Amino acid sequence: MGIIEKMRLDGKKGFVTGAARGIGKCTATAFAEAGADIAIVDMDLETAQVTAQEIAQATGRKVIALKCDVTDETQVQAMVDMVVEQLGGLDFCHANAGICINAAADEMTYAQWKKNIDVNLNSVFLTDTIAGRYMLSHGGGSIINTASMSAHIVNVPQPQCAYNASKAGVIQLTKSLAVEWAKRGVRVNSISPGYIGTDLTLSSETLKPLIAQWNAMAPMGRLGKPEELESICVYLAGDTSTFTTGADFGLDGAFTCF
Repeated sequence: MGIIEKMRLDGKKGFVTGAARGIGKCTATAFAEAGADIAIVDMDLETAQVTAQEIAQATGRKVIALKCDVTDETQVQAMVDMVVEQLGGLDFCHANAGICINAAADEMTYAQWKKNIDVNLNSVFLTDTIAGRYMLSHGGGSIINTASMSAHIVNVPQPQCAYNASKAGVIQLTKSLAVEWAKRGVRVNSISPGYIGTDLTLSSETLKPLIAQWNAMAPMGRLGKPEELESICVYLAGDTSTFTTGADFGLDGAFTCF
């Protein structure tokens, strides 16, 4: 069997949170293209259903849509149970849901801080540990977390201390779980994207003035594309990455190199 065949995910089952659009939609599509059955998990069930239908028609895989507030332990447990029931198991997941609240630290409310930490960090803990318990008791699996280059640098000019702190926490959580579960068959890794040109980013009137500044600072002089994150996620979800755990993969066009 050649390396391309080994990279496939035939027979595997997984889910992606925040998958109705953007990065999550791209990685869910890639997982299905590689042969996996996938659950599209999002708060926006209507868009998730459209995304699931698109991916299923394009790939021929079983793709379902599930609504879940990833900050709610009961809902995350119910979502994982439904994935297992409807897809027939759980081999990997991509904890991708997140938000960014741009507010100066001296003006930010505590409620804004807590919301950012809850969605970006606490939800990853819930997703990882609930999915991880299933994997630990069923022979293993792979967990992929979306961190950010903002875990490594302080972005400018936008003020986003809560986002930066939450994503740094994701990386340390990733490493901690990877070490705890290293001998028990569950691998945990993270990806740290740079500025990515999702439809939401490109259409935002608030972000449009910042994009030119970001591109001027970027060694490649451009935003990344969501599809440029796909291959690393397929690698991490599959069986060619069985010695890869506790790693954070920078996908930022060298933005954090200086």
